[in-house]
Amino acid sequence: MKFSLFMPTGLSQDFADFTDPVAAFETITELARAADESGFETVWAADHFIPFLPSRDYIFESWTTLTALARDTGRIRIGQMVTGNNYRNPALQAKMASTLDVISRGRLTFGIGAGWYEGEYAAYGYPLADAPTRLRQLGEAVRIIRSMWTEPTTTFEGSHYRVHEALNDPKGVQRPHIPLLIGGSGEKVTLKLVARYADACNVQVSPQELVRKYGILEKHCETVGRDYTSILRTSSTYCIIADTDAEARAQVPPWAPMVFPGELADYGLIGTLDTVRDRIAAYEHAGVDELVISFHDSLDPDAIRDFAKEFIQP
Repeated sequence: MKFSLFMPTGLSQDFADFTDPVAAFETITELARAADESGFETVWAADHFIPFLPSRDYIFESWTTLTALARDTGRIRIGQMVTGNNYRNPALQAKMASTLDVISRGRLTFGIGAGWYEGEYAAYGYPLADAPTRLRQLGEAVRIIRSMWTEPTTTFEGSHYRVHEALNDPKGVQRPHIPLLIGGSGEKVTLKLVARYADACNVQVSPQELVRKYGILEKHCETVGRDYTSILRTSSTYCIIADTDAEARAQVPPWAPMVFPGELADYGLIGTLDTVRDRIAAYEHAGVDELVISFHDSLDPDAIRDFAKEFIQP
């Protein structure tokens, strides 16, 4: 199992103590370089515009952030975890991804989801449809995006999106196309979209629940004639390492229930080194190929390096 970094961009008020946005972004760059040098697989950025707990603390937009990091790193992959489908027209997102894949010399994984953050939609003037509609929009979007990465031109007439003889060159560096990740755990629609269209998925639940979700994904793959093992399975978690389990559990942030289902302290990488080692084993046993980690000490590059020395580099 590989490990990746969920980059702090301000979503959890990481930069509350900063008064200089340039210094804040330089910290992001330093963290990405630490992950690059320490053997992490990917640096992922959230596609959000306001923090989980709304405030005026700095938060940086994901696409421009990743474009900068593509030039400031050399080996590590980059990606969105995940870009909100409704925030940009899918044809435009295909073009943006193709360009970023070139800038990064073929290191992009394009992550996309149906969107959910109601307060953010309202604040930025995006209409928030109901969940079934957003999922139908996502289904149309991924068809457009994949076509624009693989076909000479794309024409699509859907219920939500239309493109006509759309050109997209260059299409990126990676072949046959940029890897597409779909984020979400919905069993009837989202995981079926993964089986049909995605190269990777992100399901953010406990290891025990992952076993069940992956079983459902495997059944969807059988239905559409897809090799289940061809899908890269990622999951996201939170890391707090302390001298005792109780000390680590006491530091779980108040916004955790907005993001992590259930009791995060019972399954996240939260506790002593031995506890964290056992939790990592549980994710691996569940079938996770790449574990995406948010560090509690989110702005400390030594947290990245220390984790790598303990769990990646031995």
